Amino acid sequence: MKRLLKIAALAAALIASPAAAETVYVKAGRVITEANAEPLGPTLIVIEDGRIVDLLAVDSSEAQETVTGLVAENAMARYTDLSDKTVLPGLVDLHTHLSGDPSGEFWRAATTPPEYYTLIAAKNARITALAGFTTVRDLGSRSDQVTQSLRRATAEGLVPGPRVVTAGRTIAIVGGHGDISGFRQSVDTAISSGYTCTGPVECAEKVRKASKYGADLIKITATGGVLSQQGRGLEEHFTADEMTAIVETAKLLGLKVAAHAHGARGIEAAAKAGVHTIEHGTYIDEAAAQAMKEAGTTLIPTLMAFQGIKKNLGKQFYTPVVEAKILAVSKIADTIIQRAVEYDVPIAFGTDAGVFPHGENAGEFTLMVNGGMSEAAALASATTGAAAILGMENEIGRIAPGFSADIIAVSGNPLDDVTVLENVEFVMVRGRIIR
Repeated sequence: MKRLLKIAALAAALIASPAAAETVYVKAGRVITEANAEPLGPTLIVIEDGRIVDLLAVDSSEAQETVTGLVAENAMARYTDLSDKTVLPGLVDLHTHLSGDPSGEFWRAATTPPEYYTLIAAKNARITALAGFTTVRDLGSRSDQVTQSLRRATAEGLVPGPRVVTAGRTIAIVGGHGDISGFRQSVDTAISSGYTCTGPVECAEKVRKASKYGADLIKITATGGVLSQQGRGLEEHFTADEMTAIVETAKLLGLKVAAHAHGARGIEAAAKAGVHTIEHGTYIDEAAAQAMKEAGTTLIPTLMAFQGIKKNLGKQFYTPVVEAKILAVSKIADTIIQRAVEYDVPIAFGTDAGVFPHGENAGEFTLMVNGGMSEAAALASATTGAAAILGMENEIGRIAPGFSADIIAVSGNPLDDVTVLENVEFVMVRGRIIR
C-alpha cells in the first residue's frame, strides 16, 4: 500500500509540474518584424515555450551551429524551413462573430440551441486561424458563454484557432439592433439575450452583468443596424446619458467600449460619450470625425461586410425590411475609407466576419488600399495598430523577442501587394503550428 501511495504521489507531482520548455526554430527568407520597419533578410526565429526569444541572421555562426545541432540530434521536427517565404506577425481582426455564419433566415434564432452555436464557433475559429488571423475580437456572440468558452479552448490548445478577445453578448436598446425582433411577443421574450436596457441605471447594470460573465470589453449598438428586423433607421439609439453611463461603468471595471454605429449623428454621440472604437462608421462626416479625434476614438470600417451583404441582394436572401436598409447603405459604404482618410481619423482592421464567410477576412486589405491607404498602413492596422486597440502592444503585432509566437508566412511581399495575404501558407499561434 505504501508503495502504491508513493507511486500515486509521484504521478501527481509529475502532472502538477510544468512541462519542460521546448525550443523550436523557423527559418524565414524575409521577416517583416512590423509594418513600418525595414524587412530583415534570411533569419532564424528562435521560439521557446510559445514566445519568440531571438532573431538570428541565417548566415551567422550561431544560426548555422543551431541548425547543425538539430540535424545531429535528429530533431528536425522542431525546425520549419520557410526560406522561400515572407514571415510576418499574425494578423488581428477586431470585428468578428465566430458563432455565426451568413444567413438571412432570422427565424433560426428561435430554433437553434446554444450547443450548435458552440460547434459553429469552433469551426470558424479554425478557418479564421488558417486564414492568418491569430487574434480576433469577437463582438457579439449568438449565445451565452459561447465565445468565452472558445477563448479558453483556443488558449489551452483544445481547439485550433486564434486568440479570442470577446464582448460576449451585445448591449442594445429594447427593440433595437442587437435585440431579438421579428417574432410574436412571447417568442421575442423567450429568446431575448437579457442584455437590453432603458435608462442610465439599467444600462450600467448590463455592463456589470457582462463583466460578471467574462466579457473582455463591452459592445453596444449605438445606432440602428442593417441586418436586424428592426426598421427604425440607422441613427442614434441610446440617449447620451445611457451611453455615458455605459462608458463610465465600463471604465470603472477596466473595460473599453466598442460601438456599432452607422448614422453620422449616432457616431458623433457615441464618440462624445467616450467609446473606444466605432464599428462600421458608414455615414461618417466631418463633425462625427472631429468628435472621434477629440475623444481618441478609432474607426473599424468593416468593408468586407458591405461587400458580402451586397452579393445577396435581389435573391430573396433577406427580408424586405433588411433589403431596403442594404440598398440604402450600399450607396455610401464604398467611400468610408476615403472619407476617414480625408478627415484624418485613426483606422484599425476589422471585417465583421460572419456577415460574410469566415476565412475571407484578408479581402479587407485590398478594399482599404483601394480606399486610399498605403499597403504598410493597411498592414499596420491589422498588426501594431490592432494590438494597441486591444492593449496588447507588448504581446502581439510584432516579431520580436518577448512577443507571443504568432507568426504567418506568405509568398511575395505584402508591403508591395496586399493581396498575397489572401493566401497564407503557414500559421503559428502561441507557438503552436496550425498550418
